[in-house]
Amino acid sequence: MKVAILGAGAWGTALAIALAGRCDTTLWSRDEAQQAALAAAGENARYLPGHALPAALALAQGPQALARLAATQDLCIVATPLAGLREMLQALREAPGAVAWLSKGVEPSRAGQPGLLGHEILAEVAPRLAAGVLSGPSFAQEVARGQPTALVAASAHARVREALVAAVHGGHLRVYANDDVAGVEVGGAVKNVLAIATGLCDGLSLGLNARAALITRGLAEMSRFGMALGARADTFMGLSGLGDLVLTATGDLSRNRRVGLLLAQGRSPGEALESLGHVAEGVYCARTVVERAAGLGVDMPIARAVVDLLDGRLAPREVVAELMAREARAEG
Repeated sequence: MKVAILGAGAWGTALAIALAGRCDTTLWSRDEAQQAALAAAGENARYLPGHALPAALALAQGPQALARLAATQDLCIVATPLAGLREMLQALREAPGAVAWLSKGVEPSRAGQPGLLGHEILAEVAPRLAAGVLSGPSFAQEVARGQPTALVAASAHARVREALVAAVHGGHLRVYANDDVAGVEVGGAVKNVLAIATGLCDGLSLGLNARAALITRGLAEMSRFGMALGARADTFMGLSGLGDLVLTATGDLSRNRRVGLLLAQGRSPGEALESLGHVAEGVYCARTVVERAAGLGVDMPIARAVVDLLDGRLAPREVVAELMAREARAEG
């Protein structure tokens, strides 16, 4: 099976390492300098240092190689941040093979239009493309190390789900198929916002009781938002909902959790992001999630508090006080 991973960040590189021994795998990068660095070092020293690239892994670069891969691969997996997904789907819109993306998040609002999830971007720019999303609780470092990981392949197209399972399932990777694309994408986006809140909670030493409450009520927010977008409730009890939320909110490798920890120390959002050196999608999509939820009449107080913190309207401890002061209500 011919598989192209399009984007040589940490997650794209980790997946390419995992698949290279089982599929005819190519890792594509946007620019020549990045490809040259990968080839020279034999690893992705910038985004995933310490993990050797397999000899069987092919490297490619640039727009001509992208066009060739789009036309010849059985499966193309987009591994860019969400901000780059629209451009990549446009480039792949005539691809005969299956297409999937790893991106998690929501596009910023544009010209009065609410921010879109990946499958909604697909409907705009490449509605005939057979595509879907590969998501779930997965730190790139652990995938590259060969540690057990379970993922979800979600698409409205059976052949996309089947292609993802055929390529990715096996060895230390387990893949479950799902046709609830909206639910899987909402889980992947909102968990990043909630992880910032949980990092803040831990950075302020509020305790394990507070962390458990925050994760549980965050899951309720995620579920309400997703169901308003047509998702199924049971998806949020699965890997892309509860699973990814627990990992990102509590795992020490989580960039979004790290942002919350740094904010608790009094660092600004800009300083927190600069210290990471990587994208933290929760920072970029928090406002869009809250705006879209408000348009749907969905209450998301934790996500809204994260936006207030990022925008400087509330200090860290004021966020806690505001959430605790909310009126009592029934849990259901």
